[in-house]
Amino acid sequence: MFIDRVKITLSSGKGGAGAVAFHREKFIVQGGPNGGDGGRGGSVYFVVDNNCDTLSSFRGKHHLKAKNGQGGGTRNMTGKSGEDLVVVVPPGTQVIDEETGDVLLDLKEVGEKILFLQGGKGGLGNTRFKSSTNQRPTYAQPGIPGETKEVKLELKLIADVGLVGFPNVGKSTLIATVSSAKPEVANYEFTTLTPNLGVVDAGDYSSFVMADIPGIIGGASEGRGLGLEFLRHIERTKYLLFMLDIANYRTLEEQYEILKVELTNYSQMLSTKNYGIALTRADALSAEEVHEKSVAFIKYLGIDTYSESEHPFYICEEKSVSPGFVLPISSVSYLNTKKLIHTLNVKIRD
Repeated sequence: MFIDRVKITLSSGKGGAGAVAFHREKFIVQGGPNGGDGGRGGSVYFVVDNNCDTLSSFRGKHHLKAKNGQGGGTRNMTGKSGEDLVVVVPPGTQVIDEETGDVLLDLKEVGEKILFLQGGKGGLGNTRFKSSTNQRPTYAQPGIPGETKEVKLELKLIADVGLVGFPNVGKSTLIATVSSAKPEVANYEFTTLTPNLGVVDAGDYSSFVMADIPGIIGGASEGRGLGLEFLRHIERTKYLLFMLDIANYRTLEEQYEILKVELTNYSQMLSTKNYGIALTRADALSAEEVHEKSVAFIKYLGIDTYSESEHPFYICEEKSVSPGFVLPISSVSYLNTKKLIHTLNVKIRD
């Protein structure tokens, strides 16, 4: 089960109380104070672990607490510190304040360990209050309470390339073709119900991560379909790949404009990301139809120079230009898939 958003309450431990005690020993008539300090309460830490890829381990858990510190003992013995709470999350997890909506932590680096809530200090035992004017203190400090925070954990997948397109335009087929990922592929819409990640081998010891999210439909930014629920997963990507179905009943121009509107409505940051365009399912039409539709769409984008061939395409060498390329592809017949991988690999490199 893929879970990418949870609400939990986190609490650090309370410090143990200091002890009130006095030295009692044979032949020692007036033993002084010897109450020990209380132990420190456990703290709350976040650790980023690449071995977990969802937040499903938090399912059904509403309140996680670190252990309290133990009270001080006699003979100036300090109480045992409370055990820390270590919250393990996948890379790409954001910790958001439930009350204010502020992002408190953005956890990206694998192996990162960050203190989130400090455990309460243990109280001082009565030994600490002994002085020349108060040689028999009969009081000690209570432990300091821990901290409690209600937070939301949101997972945003970290990938180099994010696939954007309508349902059933070939996103899952592409990621299955160019990587070792095995997403469900079927001839109906919304086959992809959860995001998929695939590592693409670009040759020469180079690779990049591709993210496939559920298809976007018109009105996704207003909550229609599944796209809005997972659009956050392409916010971190370096580059977007618009996948437009050349054999779809919608025109290429209509698909392109709707996707641009939905991305802009969802996030201004997404709308400014660099992107390329793949015209998918080129094997479903004749070469003449692919040629005609490709040229018409390239000209619609205001591009005058393109490579004239059986399947016309456009690639811009400047990385800051969008669209960086327009390329007819077929994941089934492997048409231009190698060229697509090479082009994406070049575009994402700084």
